[in-house]
Amino acid sequence: MSEPVLAIRQVSRSFGPVQVLHGVDFDLRPGEVHALIGENGAGKSTTMKILSGFLAPTEGEVVLDGQPVRFASSREAERAGIVMIHQEFNLAQQLTVEQNIFLGRELKRGPFLDHAAMQAESRRLLERLHCAIDPREVISNLSVPNRQMVEIAKALGLNARVLIMDEPTAVLTHRETDTLLEQIDRLRAAGAAILYTSHKLDEIARIADRVTVLRDGRRVLTTEAKGLTEDAMAEAMVGRELSDLFPPKHQPGAEVVLEVKHLTVPGLVTDASFTLRKGEVLGFAGLVGSGRTELMEGVVGLREATGEVAVKGKPLPRGSVMAALQAGLVYLTEDRKEKGLLLGKPLDENLTLLALDRFTRGLIDKPAEARALDKAIGDFDIRVGDKSMNAGNLSGGNQQKLLLAKTMLAEPDIVIIDEPTRGIDIGTKQQIYSFINRLVAEGKSVIVISSEMPEVIGLATRVMVMASGRIVGEVEGEAISEQTIVRYAMGMTNQKASA
Repeated sequence: MSEPVLAIRQVSRSFGPVQVLHGVDFDLRPGEVHALIGENGAGKSTTMKILSGFLAPTEGEVVLDGQPVRFASSREAERAGIVMIHQEFNLAQQLTVEQNIFLGRELKRGPFLDHAAMQAESRRLLERLHCAIDPREVISNLSVPNRQMVEIAKALGLNARVLIMDEPTAVLTHRETDTLLEQIDRLRAAGAAILYTSHKLDEIARIADRVTVLRDGRRVLTTEAKGLTEDAMAEAMVGRELSDLFPPKHQPGAEVVLEVKHLTVPGLVTDASFTLRKGEVLGFAGLVGSGRTELMEGVVGLREATGEVAVKGKPLPRGSVMAALQAGLVYLTEDRKEKGLLLGKPLDENLTLLALDRFTRGLIDKPAEARALDKAIGDFDIRVGDKSMNAGNLSGGNQQKLLLAKTMLAEPDIVIIDEPTRGIDIGTKQQIYSFINRLVAEGKSVIVISSEMPEVIGLATRVMVMASGRIVGEVEGEAISEQTIVRYAMGMTNQKASA
């Protein structure tokens, strides 16, 4: 067994009075993929940031090649061969792909930047990932999956001895995920030590040599991955059995509460028509880029669109988010960090943003906001160390719960949830699934857009399938299956929905 290249010994970390790590021991060995898993808020991100020089431990030590080390910065850790790929992109939006990949280590020919050499090397790195991005393209013009591929290419270009990967596949397609896992296999074979964290336990089972589980800031398990089932991983993470991830489906009524006719979002969605019934969970499936998000943004007025939208039989003015809100129709964005929450603002200000008129009497009623926050924390099990903290300091799962609480404070009847559990641990997923089920049991109606096939199948009583900006199929009840949905999504429309 190889000696560890990097380790932490009895590491604790506190943020003010809140202790988030408690005496954690952890090591990474050359030629090994070590998976770090746990619920949101378990301490995974803090552990990774300590290993990669972004944070210093409050107690304990970091050990590199058997010797204690204290990194002054992440740049110093990178010089030692330790590179972290963040869940939140660490890219300069207005610079090109090439400029981001070589930022801080530019190639020169004499006194001038050697753009030809940097573009050629950027292409080579991207080709390793089977990604045909132009190195001259500006980052802000790229899709979210392509931005992730640039982050990975940037890390590959550093020839890391230790590669720390925080949810690297959260926004990738299945094909892109397969390509990344192939690259990880090659890096492992070349002797790199890899720390891999993901909430997709099938990936952990596929790629990991060892697995460590954190729970509430403590290490509760380190074991060989071989023979460790996904169920066993999930139970170790949450400390309880998770036999029924999805609640029983609620059967909808006959009343149509949302009707969309011939909706077109120029260049993105063409002639989309569908209905939503009272008490229904309607799923929208399809490959990434199929137009699901753009369709819903058109429905609620976030994008310019033509066509008709009616809520409970009343036409909805096009292009007005406020009109949709007043009609009881809300949209939960897939991008909670950039579009859903104000990460630099406190929890109470985020919570009341959609319903601010209810908390304003000339001035904002801060005691009323505080009471609303207390209720939301209880109702949605938002785990906070300090109620005055900013939203950006919450874990991903608790940010999603805050976004749900913010949306439901507007008292909608129709809720569109885009990627409800992206980057969220399995215990929090179960909570969100139960919440969705509770909504429809109360007579509200929900549209769920998800790239996770089990999620669509487990929640929805009816599924619309999109491909290339069009609705290409509809399946309902017992006909809902992965095989049928994939056939539609891949354009195999000669297959019947009941197949």
